[in-house]
Amino acid sequence: MENLPEARERDASMKVQVIGCGAIAREILAICEANRLDHITLSCLPAIWHNTPEKIVPGLRQAIAAARAEGFERIFVAYADCGTGGLIDRLCEEEGVDRIPGPHCYSFFAGNDAFAERWDEDITAFFLTDFLARQFETFVIEPLGLDRHPELRDMYFGHYRKLVYLSQVEDEALQAKARRAADMLGLEYEYRYTGYGDLTRSLTEA
Repeated sequence: MENLPEARERDASMKVQVIGCGAIAREILAICEANRLDHITLSCLPAIWHNTPEKIVPGLRQAIAAARAEGFERIFVAYADCGTGGLIDRLCEEEGVDRIPGPHCYSFFAGNDAFAERWDEDITAFFLTDFLARQFETFVIEPLGLDRHPELRDMYFGHYRKLVYLSQVEDEALQAKARRAADMLGLEYEYRYTGYGDLTRSLTEA
């Protein structure tokens, strides 16, 4: 019994603290369960920071410091660049941690190489993931004020031609939500099942 505290401490030091965006928490947990990644523990920053990326790097810095204070030696950042203009990469270099490769979650869910290859045809696309299909009103309509001023729709979305739903799970209810979102924005609807894309590899290699 005297060795149990030391054993627990050694076990904790072997774990990986994943610090992720709340918008992909469901997917991270599903990947960990499917691949038996029991060595990963997850903490998340607010998903709403998707709309205020200037908050992400300070939040990550604080979360990394907190993880190290708890004894985690291995830390992985479950963010792409996410609109920070390279600031997450600078933080990761300073802190000696890795992140998910790619510019944003649409890219790594589709697969970064595949997303880049289709960019010419997708340059006028507005993308949804499962999370954004579920939270479309909260994360798109309300922040842009379209619930109060629907006449602003064309100002925000006039340069888009289609809404592309990149789905992580095949769910007819979510597909219906994505179709309604496309109709609401006056865009053509396109559905692509991606699964978890490059996120699986990033987590299994973390």
